[in-house]
Amino acid sequence: MDEVEFMRGRVYGADHDDPGPRTGRVYAQLVGGPLDGLLLDITDLTGAERGRGVSLATEIGRYGPGGRSAYGPRPGDPRCFDWRGDVP
Repeated sequence: MDEVEFMRGRVYGADHDDPGPRTGRVYAQLVGGPLDGLLLDITDLTGAERGRGVSLATEIGRYGPGGRSAYGPRPGDPRCFDWRGDVP
């Protein structure tokens, strides 16, 4: 299994021993960029926060350790957050 397949269905920021989604939580799928295929728990985000998108820490983006990847909701499909780019 390659790294991409290993990461699919895993929740961003979840414990490595229990990386899957949990019942009663709401998730968006991260699409594109270094976190492609991961799920993001958006349960506690307000509608306004969801609309602004998120900046997620990742070591596998363009800027390496300390870098972040920006994702925002897809117009017409808020359960998918599309990659907008990496930032230092």
